[in-house]
Amino acid sequence: MRLVMIVNPTAASLTRRDLVVIEKRLSLRHELIVHRTSRQGHATRLAHRAMKEKADVVIAVGGDGTVNEAANGLLGTTCALAPLPGGSTNVFARSIGYPNETNKATTVLLHALDRRTIVEAGVGLADGRAFLFHVGIGFDASVVHRVEKQGALKKYLGHPWFIASAIRSWRSTDRQQLRFRIRTTDGREIGLAQMAVALNTSPYTYLGNLPIKLAPEVGLTTLLSIVALEDMALKRLLQATRAALFDAGGLPDSDGLYHLREVEAADITSDSPFPYQLDGEPLPPVTDLRLEHYPRALRVLVPAT
Repeated sequence: MRLVMIVNPTAASLTRRDLVVIEKRLSLRHELIVHRTSRQGHATRLAHRAMKEKADVVIAVGGDGTVNEAANGLLGTTCALAPLPGGSTNVFARSIGYPNETNKATTVLLHALDRRTIVEAGVGLADGRAFLFHVGIGFDASVVHRVEKQGALKKYLGHPWFIASAIRSWRSTDRQQLRFRIRTTDGREIGLAQMAVALNTSPYTYLGNLPIKLAPEVGLTTLLSIVALEDMALKRLLQATRAALFDAGGLPDSDGLYHLREVEAADITSDSPFPYQLDGEPLPPVTDLRLEHYPRALRVLVPAT
């Protein structure tokens, strides 16, 4: 097969030796071209070029940001995407069954290439940009914004830095200003929320090896789900955390917690700008955000069973 590998050379868990080993293993059995990203958005352009040059599979090596960019360059094409973990969390790759350790994930990837286990996957769209696993709105996004302000700490401290950032964001008075409304195109409505997550796959994220499942029903071939919290009171947070860790159905749809299933499209609106993040990338605040499901938008190479 003709493969194009797009590598983020600054990915948190990759070493030069890792990349040499990956390249050797892939090139033994396939035609391989390797590109390295040099700036934000570069992976999208490289993936689109690979598709035009008749690549069969684009392998995105890095974190979730690199995988997301590559996916946005391949929407609606016959070229498949394969994620290879190299970041701090690697939510999408792990959610579809790839191991988090790079060498093991390469072995699984090679087997999937042999078996050609490609799925026509749906993606979410947030104002036209694709997301593979989730969009976080309000408090969730404010945590991600805080984490990304000091990227070096994220790279070297990993999950403890996320936890510390969440605590600092929760203590901040800014969270009290978060207010937005959610309305789906089929008429369901949440009149007030301070945090929401629209999910295209499950889990929402990982805490080490522990998956945090807000909406376990979503997957590559389902519609979106949206979960939301009316406020960020400690009691509400503890209730949501317990459900995400231990309840088979994820967040319940009661008592200030909301769980909307099978969402084709929804509008998020507010009188003042609210933050949001897309697949872990913080984006500028907005007062309106359109979420949509785009079925069979992306061919994804999944692990062979």
